[in-house]
Amino acid sequence: MTTDDTAAGPRIKAAGKRTIGAQRIRDAYTGDLHVLPAEALHAPDKVTAAPGTSNLPPATLCLGRDEELSQLRRILTGGGEGAITQSGAVHGLGGIGKSTLAQRYAHRHRSYYTLIWWINAASPDEIETSLTELTTALVPDWATSAERGAQVSWARQWLAWHQGWLLIYDNVEDPADLAPYTGALHQGHHLATSRRTTGWPDSAATLCLGNLSTDDATTLLCQLVFKDTRPTPQQKVNARALVAELGCLPLAVKQASAYLAQNQGVSLDAYRRRLGTKLDRTAHGIDAERTIARVWNVTLQTLEAEHPLAVEVLHTAAWLAPDDIPHTLFTPADADPDDIAEAIGTLAAYSMVTDTGTTVTVHRLVQTVLRTPKPADHPQPPRHLQGRDRAEQAVLHHLTPLPGQDIPDRQWDTLTPHLVTLAATTPPGHHNPRLTAAYATAANRLHYQGHTARTIPLLQATLAQCEQILGDTHPKTLRSRNNLAYAYESAGDLERAIPLYEATLAQYEQVLGDTHPDTLTSRNNLAGAYESAGDLERAIPLYEATLAQREQVLGDTHPDTLTSRNNLAGAYESAGDLERAIPLYEATLAQYEQIQGDTHPDTLTSRNNLAYAYQSAGDLERAIPLYEAALAQREQVLGDTHPDTLSSRNNLAAAYQSAGDLERAIPLYEATLAQYEQIQGDTHPDTLTSRNNLAYAYQSAGDLERAIPLYEATLAQREQVLGDTHPDTLSSRNNLAAAYYTVGDLGRAIPLLQATLAQREQIQGDTHPDTLTSRNNLTLARRAAAAVQQPDTATPATAPDHPPSDTPEQPV
Repeated sequence: MTTDDTAAGPRIKAAGKRTIGAQRIRDAYTGDLHVLPAEALHAPDKVTAAPGTSNLPPATLCLGRDEELSQLRRILTGGGEGAITQSGAVHGLGGIGKSTLAQRYAHRHRSYYTLIWWINAASPDEIETSLTELTTALVPDWATSAERGAQVSWARQWLAWHQGWLLIYDNVEDPADLAPYTGALHQGHHLATSRRTTGWPDSAATLCLGNLSTDDATTLLCQLVFKDTRPTPQQKVNARALVAELGCLPLAVKQASAYLAQNQGVSLDAYRRRLGTKLDRTAHGIDAERTIARVWNVTLQTLEAEHPLAVEVLHTAAWLAPDDIPHTLFTPADADPDDIAEAIGTLAAYSMVTDTGTTVTVHRLVQTVLRTPKPADHPQPPRHLQGRDRAEQAVLHHLTPLPGQDIPDRQWDTLTPHLVTLAATTPPGHHNPRLTAAYATAANRLHYQGHTARTIPLLQATLAQCEQILGDTHPKTLRSRNNLAYAYESAGDLERAIPLYEATLAQYEQVLGDTHPDTLTSRNNLAGAYESAGDLERAIPLYEATLAQREQVLGDTHPDTLTSRNNLAGAYESAGDLERAIPLYEATLAQYEQIQGDTHPDTLTSRNNLAYAYQSAGDLERAIPLYEAALAQREQVLGDTHPDTLSSRNNLAAAYQSAGDLERAIPLYEATLAQYEQIQGDTHPDTLTSRNNLAYAYQSAGDLERAIPLYEATLAQREQVLGDTHPDTLSSRNNLAAAYYTVGDLGRAIPLLQATLAQREQIQGDTHPDTLTSRNNLTLARRAAAAVQQPDTATPATAPDHPPSDTPEQPV
């Protein structure tokens, strides 16, 4: 990725099918991830946590949840106190008390766990931030000088080494974000809270949390409002009427109680009447949101008169990430920190925020309501937009370097979740050039850290700003559109990537001309997306045209020309045309070595690609040494967990397998899959390919008990992520059918092989190598079935040298 200084953002020259994976270079590659220093690699197994180590929030009152707490205990222990590897999730509406239940569970069973760690889990970045805090708690001296990636790796290793911990993932937005942890860390308990009711893996038991009963809600209100005094019978009646008005929603009950505790002159009945007057002026939304809006409107009206600065702080917090908002973001240069601290204290007293003394957490429903314009909001600009402006200025202030200094990486890491939230909640027509530039920088940093898919909200906001200010066909707008298409492709979302690439190319051709370098890059990117989708009939001619134009415009040895040459060789290889692929790969590698140097990342990718072509041709004597050399160089140059390094490791494992050396192949596959799950996530296309390859290795070793469940899981995930007819999905379907065939389950194998063949004929064509493989596999299976049905007359089918299966794919 290269950058420019414009608001259009990072100039991503997107890479093709094998940039990350089996590695087809296009016009970009991701940069270095942080590598754990050697001196820290062995520390996690030696560091022990002090008894009671925890970052749990203080215990809060939790009434009426005894059955839920017992059920949660059964979920996490499997019904027995000896179980140490269980995952569970509590889901329900916002404000229902999910976090409170998780806190109560953790405090009640604190003595059972060696360590309890509360993780803000709204995004992968926030999960990583919580893990860096765990590292800081356990090895503070080392953590202060370590980079973020190293701290995350250390925490994961510590959890892998030690038993009996509890991780609580609070406010999970996407269950898939937890897969790198729940799938790899098996020495303790994982507990999630979320508003999501679906998307949880089968291995995670779920508990749906409902509202409190009327009796429990009444008791909770009375305990919070009257504390040590006993309510009168009439007060109990009024309390019961009030909680009924609030729908027995725990958050609403606590918010109302906090208001009444702070305003003791207001009776329960008077407060209920005030709520009634607010009913018609609340924001539209689900019932819970409307209920909470009514409660907050009463509270905000009081705060507006008594502490207007607290209202300003709250409206500012509404636009930031809900967790871990530093106090400093609420303190402009001209503000008195003591005044801000007092305002935050007032909000905490009213239960509008949770304050740790240095950071603030705001309930997501509070933010939803406060970001919604209100008809009676007369100030210009409206109050909610004033809060937006303060939030933007606060983040930008902390991203403005002092003269001669750079913004520290840790500061970017801290503020990136807030930038993502601002980007995702941009009001229509809103424009802030400095903020758009910050979005671009944050996207650029995430891209080079290997997290391109996470840049989507930032790039969507950047593109919207470019379209609004510069117009639909400005070169910076086109570049921004290309960047977003690449992010979609990196996330495996080809349904959004390809149309965006096509539209961008048409506009480049119209605005810049047919042979402008940016047009050629756009054409190359579209060809790569077609190839990723398995559409070689459109990919190869586009690659050929792009290469010819780059040779003419840029010259024979320009890096972009070399990229096109490599990409075209890869497309020939994908089509099974090794006679054209191998010489083109060899020529390209020689030019890379001459122009870029022996250890340049592009040279290493070219070396890997040539090795794969040799392997495809059956020439393992040349393939394996080339793979080993490429892997060693990538580990040295890019680091141990860079996506390209993982790809080399996977490819070498495949070569060992092809050579029949399963003793080296399987452990390498297993280690690579664990790293893919950690770095790329559980459902990233590269992870799915790695999982498929490991299943194939198990199958080759005759271990069908492990192979078949892995194939089944991979197929289900590919159908969900890539679609039903993506070439990788078809490979998974074929591989699973082959595994069924191997164990003699022809009743499941044959229908699956028939479906796969029909889809391959339709998608890849009648003579594609994959189609021919499917046809052969189906023929073998039918012969085997005929032999079973007519054993006295049919000639038994000769078993193939290998089970009917595709060669394991390299990462896409």
